[in-house]
Amino acid sequence: MAAGAPRIFVSHLAGIAVFDPNGDMVGRVRDLVAMLRVSRRPPRLLGLVVELSTRRRIFLPMTRVTGIESGQVITTGVLNVRRFEQRPTERLVLGEMLDRRVRLVGSDEEVTVLDVSIQQLPARRDWEIDRVFVRRGKPGGTFRRAKGETLTVEWSAVDGFSLEEHGQGAENLLATFEQLRPADLANVLHHLSSKRRAEVASALTNERLADVLEELPEDDQIEILGKLKEERAADVLEEMDPDDAADLLGELPEDDKERLLALMQPSDAADVRRLMAYEDKTAGGLMTTEPIVLRPDATVADALARVRNPDLSPSLAAQVYVCRPPDETPTGKYLGTVHFQRLLRDPPYTLVSSMLDDALQPLAPDAALPVVAGFFATYDMVAAPVVDESGSLLGAVTVDDVLDHMLPEDWREQEFHLANGEVAHGAG
Repeated sequence: MAAGAPRIFVSHLAGIAVFDPNGDMVGRVRDLVAMLRVSRRPPRLLGLVVELSTRRRIFLPMTRVTGIESGQVITTGVLNVRRFEQRPTERLVLGEMLDRRVRLVGSDEEVTVLDVSIQQLPARRDWEIDRVFVRRGKPGGTFRRAKGETLTVEWSAVDGFSLEEHGQGAENLLATFEQLRPADLANVLHHLSSKRRAEVASALTNERLADVLEELPEDDQIEILGKLKEERAADVLEEMDPDDAADLLGELPEDDKERLLALMQPSDAADVRRLMAYEDKTAGGLMTTEPIVLRPDATVADALARVRNPDLSPSLAAQVYVCRPPDETPTGKYLGTVHFQRLLRDPPYTLVSSMLDDALQPLAPDAALPVVAGFFATYDMVAAPVVDESGSLLGAVTVDDVLDHMLPEDWREQEFHLANGEVAHGAG
């Protein structure tokens, strides 16, 4: 749904069909999942509970929803079919919010919640519950329809949903640090007790936990992963960048590693296994297998549409790699790189194959870390292609992964004390 789109009342979503990009129906919406926040701030909508044709109910993150229109939901087509399990910090919108008795702020008047509306935030992929449709008066009995004035109010105008601003639950801690970047939240978790760290990790969404794990020291990663149920640990590994997941799995005992890989989606596991075949501090071991790959007949407009993906890191969005099919790594013949600045200088209809930087030699997968670092320093790059002997693109190395392996092992903690020391000691 585009930014600025009208709000949607959730009662209209109950039971509507969910389709993949090819138009095939994958299931129906049975509920919505939200996370409450402190100070009567509107709850964040995390995703949908979708019932498949097999009656299994799964969780569909809002980040995988590309449109809600004409009585249907369109997804990216990537679904995790593991059974939905509600977490302590999650609230079912249809199941737990509707028909609830709440109070209007500034009075003792109780009203009944009939519906709530959701809206996508401008220029972001996040969704919020923004308004509440309520009825004044006492609820009706079993055989009597309730009567009374109905009105729509802002979320902040009602009491009875939001979290209290005290207590030690993981909900409050998560709400307090919700706006932190993953690296900053990772620093907070690092300084919590082991018990509190596990509580917070358990309450985070898979996507958020994956982002945070990528920023944590190795010991914390292993500890947190070890305290998750194996199926959930596999889900979190799927959400991590393949190179980070490969690094983490490489530190686990062989039996644990193979068990988790077997639980992962086959395509995700294949990417991770391929990365684990390379030495740790080589271009192959450092690279991600998910750079932006385009065919020669793609246009500047196509490239910019891919670059706009908010899930991409700035370094991966800095350039696109032009290759012959297949488009996924390992690709067909690698033809060259197009830098983001060049995309901004040419008309949208221009073919990317006409603006290749083909003079820049790619990295070999067995290039050692000093060679990779020298490449970045010499050519002022933030990302570099990794190409095998046959000329296929295997992936891309980004400057953050190079720095991560060159800095001292405790660099995260040193940086934390410089920038965020007060936050850490106040978080536990």
